[in-house]
Amino acid sequence: MTDRKANIAVFVSGGGTNLQALIDAQETGIITSGRIRLVIASRSDAYALERARKAGIDACAFSVKELGSRQAVEEQINNKLEEYSIDMIVLAGYLSILSEDFTRRWDHRILNIHPSLIPSFCGRGYYGLRVHEEALKKGVKVTGATVHFVNEIPDGGEIVMQRAVEVMEGDTPEILQRRVMEQAEWIILPLSVEKTAAALIGKSKGYRQWISMQHLRSQNESRVIPMSAAVSSSA
Repeated sequence: MTDRKANIAVFVSGGGTNLQALIDAQETGIITSGRIRLVIASRSDAYALERARKAGIDACAFSVKELGSRQAVEEQINNKLEEYSIDMIVLAGYLSILSEDFTRRWDHRILNIHPSLIPSFCGRGYYGLRVHEEALKKGVKVTGATVHFVNEIPDGGEIVMQRAVEVMEGDTPEILQRRVMEQAEWIILPLSVEKTAAALIGKSKGYRQWISMQHLRSQNESRVIPMSAAVSSSA
């Protein structure tokens, strides 16, 4: 058993509620195979940066507005990731689209949390309240959240874990958003981070073997997810 921990960077854009869930999971022992070394924001006024600093985590911001281009932003990000010897990245409400070059460089080392049961209500333009607005417009009875690997297609990478949440009569987008966060996002994101970090440092099934299983299952399995449990795609 190794004592090494995977070095984690968390990317944010807003208030940082999912970042806080990860910080809390570190403190309570849900995440034991990795540690958050760095928080990177796409906006210098993101409150998530304050959450990081309060937790004693180094934090910084890189924006296209300040640096002029996405390429310049990603160059600065990669330099910072190298400086901190980062092993994996978690997108926790990060609203900037990463380039194909960046996602290929970090192949199967970037996780994202999306507030729906992919493949529903996902892809370019589906983020924040819009996801829940569309779910309510469609009249679905069950929604939820998905943690997936990130590739060049928005919300297109292999699914790691999902959890379903009931849609209730009288829900507004804001009420549904909060329920999905509390009953799904804040549960499966820490679990997925721990699972990935453990595989990366060799505490669990070989990393490449696990990735291969993720890919095969994402192609071949139907995903009917009970509301009573978080479901891993390699369980």
